[in-house]
Amino acid sequence: MDARTGEAIYQQNANTRLHPASLTKMMTLYMTFSAIERGEVRLDSKFTISRKAANEPPSKLGLRAGQEIELRYLIRAAAVKSANDVATALGENLAGSEEEFTRQMTQMARALGMNNTQFRNAHGLTSKGHYSTAQDMSLLGRHLFYDFPQYYNLFSRRSADASIARVAATNRRFLDDYDGADGIKTGYTRAAGFNLTASAQRGNKRLIATVFGGTSTAQRNQTVAKLLDDNFPRIPDRVRETPPQAPQVRTVSRRAQVTASAAATRPEPHRMVLQASRAPTARPAGLAGAPEGDAPSRADRLALDSSPRPDSRADLGTSAPNATSATDIRAKGHPSALALGASSRPGVNPRAQSPILASANDRDG
Repeated sequence: MDARTGEAIYQQNANTRLHPASLTKMMTLYMTFSAIERGEVRLDSKFTISRKAANEPPSKLGLRAGQEIELRYLIRAAAVKSANDVATALGENLAGSEEEFTRQMTQMARALGMNNTQFRNAHGLTSKGHYSTAQDMSLLGRHLFYDFPQYYNLFSRRSADASIARVAATNRRFLDDYDGADGIKTGYTRAAGFNLTASAQRGNKRLIATVFGGTSTAQRNQTVAKLLDDNFPRIPDRVRETPPQAPQVRTVSRRAQVTASAAATRPEPHRMVLQASRAPTARPAGLAGAPEGDAPSRADRLALDSSPRPDSRADLGTSAPNATSATDIRAKGHPSALALGASSRPGVNPRAQSPILASANDRDG
């Protein structure tokens, strides 16, 4: 997908429904940024941690039930460390319950044109009926890039201060090893394999690549690097830019802002209503013979944008992104697999599976 126009550049099984794992948190953060922009919360708003959130399995920040913590720290921990306890806390505090929040997440997905995505939780641990596609996640990455440039730099952090701990980025290997990489999100569960939506810029050119189902962190990163290397020379240096249309959102019961005062009462959750949902986006046909829909397969997706972004940063108290290494990752896999841009892990149909209990192994890589 050319992020400037929405046109597909390369795809393989891009609409196959698979487990997104922690790529889910891209939408959790999109919803959080939207709430900030609507004035429903502030970066210094205090969020209260529930027992459910505190008990989420790793990867986690280590929040305690009853603890109050500023929103800015939760955002950092979700974007950089991919903390599951933080994702649940965000959903519960923004919408009153995680169930309501995931309903709103799916509603937002439809408004963004993500027609093959459904959310059942805010963190991405495997759950029946929780699925997405490589195309939809690239589309979401494009919206994060365009709709919230003031927050996008968070996805390039190698580490961040999350109040109770300094956290390291789950994507730091790719950020350090691929020339021009500046984000955005990793994901891993046993059911999903190793997922990555990655963005890199070289000159006026920008590519976003999404891979589902890698067999390891190294193999996934090599596959993404190969996709980027193969396609940077194929794209024009200049093109007419057409940013995606941001959805129009209003609230039925406005969520009162939470002050930094310890005496502040817990606000009423808001209900989100999308006033002008976008029409379904036309999807380019997949490669000949590539299974679509629910067929188990491997999925890859490319989207690109050549427009340089301003180095704007929200007041999250973080420094500028570190410079990336000039060392490229070079894929060493079988040439035919790389030509398809597909990982070597078979796809999984989430709707055909029963729920899988999360464990300490269900974390980002």
